Amino acid sequence: MSILTARSATAESTTAGPDPGEKHRLTALTGLAALSLDAMASVAYGPEAIVLVLAAAGGHGLGFTLPVTLAIAGLLAVLVASYRQVIAAFPDGGGSYAVAKRHLGRRTSLVAAASLVLDYVLNVAVAVTAGVAALTSAFPGLYGDRLVICLAVLALITAVNLRGIVESAKVFIAPTAVFVVAVFTLIAVGLFRSAPVSTAAADGHASVVADNATTVGALLLLKAFASGCSALTGVEAIANAVPSFREPRARRAQHAEVVLGGLLGAMLIGLAVLISRFELRPADGVTVLAQLADASLGHNWAFYVVQFATMVLLALSANTSFGGLPVLLELLARDNFVPHVFALKADRQVHRHGVLALAAVSAALLLFSGGDTNTLVPLFAIGVFVGFTVAQTGMVLHWRRERGTNWRGRALLNGAGALLTGVGAVVVTATKFHDGAWLIVIALPLLVLAFETVDRAYTRIGERLGIGRIPEPPCRASSLVIVPVVGLSKLTCEALNTAVSLGDEVRAVTVTYDEPADRETAAALRRDWELWNPGVDLVELPSARRTVGGPVAAYVGKVHETHPGARVTVLIPETEPARRWQRILQNRRGAVVARAVRRNTDAAICRLRFPLT
Repeated sequence: MSILTARSATAESTTAGPDPGEKHRLTALTGLAALSLDAMASVAYGPEAIVLVLAAAGGHGLGFTLPVTLAIAGLLAVLVASYRQVIAAFPDGGGSYAVAKRHLGRRTSLVAAASLVLDYVLNVAVAVTAGVAALTSAFPGLYGDRLVICLAVLALITAVNLRGIVESAKVFIAPTAVFVVAVFTLIAVGLFRSAPVSTAAADGHASVVADNATTVGALLLLKAFASGCSALTGVEAIANAVPSFREPRARRAQHAEVVLGGLLGAMLIGLAVLISRFELRPADGVTVLAQLADASLGHNWAFYVVQFATMVLLALSANTSFGGLPVLLELLARDNFVPHVFALKADRQVHRHGVLALAAVSAALLLFSGGDTNTLVPLFAIGVFVGFTVAQTGMVLHWRRERGTNWRGRALLNGAGALLTGVGAVVVTATKFHDGAWLIVIALPLLVLAFETVDRAYTRIGERLGIGRIPEPPCRASSLVIVPVVGLSKLTCEALNTAVSLGDEVRAVTVTYDEPADRETAAALRRDWELWNPGVDLVELPSARRTVGGPVAAYVGKVHETHPGARVTVLIPETEPARRWQRILQNRRGAVVARAVRRNTDAAICRLRFPLT
């Protein structure tokens, strides 16, 4: 980390010491609640994505739902095993970015980081709009207000995360548990059914199954596999946020990763089995999960529990991004690829700037889409596949270089995962290109370019500051302090007391105007100054225009010319109101002077606060 980052982090942090306490970090359970909602909620749309693609081949195509799901579950097992190793090898977090940075080079690591950033931002927008879509499906009267509801949900999630990731995890434990129990209950009951109990949810809705198709091609299966892999979004979030866990961080994160993989895999396979058992036919306007709940539990209160739990978890699954992206931004800030402000933490281990930036960009996406899920879904998951592929490829090189026990088997496992996710990335990009995926194809390199631009800027700043080189010994120079004043008061006295303590020479300056009232005010100030006789000269700066900053800056420039070796400081006294609302009573003259001096001179600026208690 550069000196700039270290210095800024020291100045911002409000904690006493490098670690404010483990109580503000995650356990395996709270980590599962805070960082797995995205993956858990994907069972609501992952199986449906598979079924909708296979429906193009008619009832015969739907028969491949379970094999495709098993293939995805196999890939999930590969990813979980891989990310367990990523957690152990890169306990500082960062996931695919950290892996690529070590094994694949700088440019590839930035591609991985850009893909993760895009995925996290889109996940927030998609999760919120999907959750609100479920709400408006149950209450159609709210459909016209869906954008307002989306923004309200986003504001709620942001507020919870600003209180700390542990606080957000505690809030989300209950909804996560309700959803998982509801889905497993649905699966368990359905396995004992030989036929659907009810089809009321799909009654009156047109089927989307093709009538005359009888063959299933490899391309269709590949497309179904790629679409179903949207259920794997969020698997990498735990590996990205390892520093958020309590000690031993890597072990707790690994436990959470394994539990997530087990739960997600079991739910996906269980739902696929029920789709085959009930010979489910997807219908327009009703979700596959709703049809399964109807068929397994009946159209009763249990059906609505599943729907409500799904709606809540979909809306809250945005929290995965709020747990993962700020940690990734911290790593990028340490490497000088994003502004260093993203490396700062508040007293609850909150990356406040990362949380607020994510909320702002997500709000912009919601406004762009009008709260419509279908506008955002084509943009989703491409970044996930790119990140998966980079991480898997990097781990292959990791095993080749480490050459530990059974390294060939592990490298083969990761290589197979890289191949599958790479194919998935190509297929999803190609099939969704005209639906909006072209935006991601453009945004990804632009984001990499932005990272490199920030890095070059920090490099130039570092060279200008001589960071990494031993500077010359400090030497004392004559100092001159200039104090702008408008009248005599305790503020003026305190400013001059401070100034004479700082400088060898002190000058007070006041700007005067050629108006009758202003001339009287200036004369009164001269008279009072002579009576007070503080031992500091008062310099009048005549101005034809009613401005403050310009005359002061011009005078400072003249002082620089007449005293070329002196250190010039402009000390600006300002009052600090006792109440926040009283700030609107201030004239902001100090800020105007500071801005003019900073823009036009090289003088140091000191703003003295005088508290009005």
